Parts: sequence; structure tokens; C-alpha cells
Amino acid sequence: MSGERIDEKNRTRSVGLDRQVDRLEARRAAKEGQRAAGELRGQRARGTAEKLLTRTMSGAIYALVVLACLFIGPFTTTLLVAAMAWLCCSEFFRICRMGGRMPNEVMGLAAAAAFPIAAYFQGPAGLAIVLLVLLVCIACWYVATPRANIADVAVTVFGPVYTGFAFSAIPLIRLSDKGVHGGLLTFGVMGSLWANDAVAYLVGSRIGAHKLAPRISPKKSWEGFWAGLIGSAIVWVVLAFVAVPALNPLLAAFVGVVVGIVGVIGDLFESRIKRGAGVKDSGNLIPGHGGLLDRSDSLLFGAVAAYMILHFGGIL
Repeated sequence: MSGERIDEKNRTRSVGLDRQVDRLEARRAAKEGQRAAGELRGQRARGTAEKLLTRTMSGAIYALVVLACLFIGPFTTTLLVAAMAWLCCSEFFRICRMGGRMPNEVMGLAAAAAFPIAAYFQGPAGLAIVLLVLLVCIACWYVATPRANIADVAVTVFGPVYTGFAFSAIPLIRLSDKGVHGGLLTFGVMGSLWANDAVAYLVGSRIGAHKLAPRISPKKSWEGFWAGLIGSAIVWVVLAFVAVPALNPLLAAFVGVVVGIVGVIGDLFESRIKRGAGVKDSGNLIPGHGGLLDRSDSLLFGAVAAYMILHFGGIL
């Protein structure tokens, strides 16, 4: 009798285990679609961590290279900026080709790299020389090439102006002082824009409720925008007190706010260009960040704004 009870208990236990296994298999099968799409909670958490690590590492390498070139001297800064201008212009032309335009890349890329180099050797006058040569060369190309249309001419001229000409503000600022102070002042431009982006992202991702430009950049919020301006202004005020005595704190705060505003406009402008061509990133040069143009969109506008304010404010 006791043996029959033991057998009955074993059968009951076996049936229970089979049911439990069936439930687990059914649950696993129900989640197979999510697993294949990478939408399980563990997969999302792991993916987020991997993206954050990749973004942090590539961003740190980018920042170290930039800082090293800034503080070594004006010439290394110019070489770095010329390379960045060439790459950004190349990515811009790539987007234009995807939008159906056919720019003259040889002339455009050469001018993009030439603008910062001319600024280093000849100052603002060098920029006028490169611009004149570019316009003349593009005009000759347009006249001699029946297949080219005026839209191709427009993007060919705009590409190097948008990248190389705007980037030339960085070596011009760096040339104001060939020592450490010049490096710190130039870092102020880049550092304030980095702070603007970082603070805006942190605040916007946590408390952002009012969209800044939902059709162009859905993740940007007004809360993040105002927080980013504060972060940008703080960098410049600290720079005025610590490294650049000639920079009045009020002027420094003004520079930070204006650079932050113009930087956001540059960011939205590049986002609008990509959205018009139907692309997410301008390239894949920097893992986790996209292309170099994605990383430099705010710097292109912000550097010019900083140069103009510092120039007319008597700092340069």
C-alpha cells in the first residue's frame, strides 16, 4: 500500500514538473518574437550599456585628440581643423548625393581644407582669397559642364563655406595667443558647446516635457535648451576668472549664452539637412556619435559666433 502511495506521489510530481516545463516553454515561445527583435528587458539593458560605453569611449578619444592639438600650438590646431573640415564637407556632400545633387567634390573638399590653412597664414584676408578662387573655379566648371545645374553649383560652394570657412574661426581664435592662454580660450569655445550638449541631454532626458523642434529633432526639449545655456555660460565665466583675466565675467556669460543659442541652431540645421535627405547620421566615423559632422554641427556655428563677439569685444 505504501509502495502504491509512493508511486502515486512520483507520478503526481512528474506531471507537475511536466506542466511547469510546458509553461516555461510556452512563455519562452511567446517571447521569441521579442527576443528576435532584441526587445527583451535584459537585451535592452545590455544594448543601452553597450551603446553608452561605446559613445563614452569614442567621445573621450575625440576630446583627447582635440585637446592635445589645441594645447600643442596653433599649427597643430590648424592641421586638425583642416582635417575636420575636409571630413565634414565630405559627409555633407554624401548627404547631398543622397538627395539627388551632384557637387564637384574635388573643388569643394580642397576649398574646405584650404580655408583653415589660409586663415593660419594670412588671417581673415586668406579666407577671402580662398573664397574668390573657389567661386572662379566653380564658375569655370559650371560653364564647361553642360550636365551640371545651378543646384549642384550651390551645394558645391555651400559645402566648404559651411564647414571649412566656419571652422576657420578656431585657428583664428587660437592665434590670438600662441601659449597656454590661447589654448584655453579656444577650449572655451569647444568646452562650452560640449557642456551645452551634455547638460541639455541630461536635463532634457529627465524632465524635458516641452519639445523644442519635434519635427526635426524630437529628443530636444525647451527644458534641456535652457539648462544647456546655463552650462555653456558657466564654462565661460569660469574661464574668465581662472584663465583669461582680460575677459570680463559679464562678457564671458554673454559669449556663453550666444554660443549656446547659435550652437543649437547649428545642430537643428544639420538635423534638417539629414531629415531632408532621409538619413539618420552623416556618417559612421565616430562610434556611438555617427559622423564627424554630427559631432561638429553646433561647433561650426558656435565658433564663428564666439570669434565675432571676442573680436568686437576687444579680446582678440
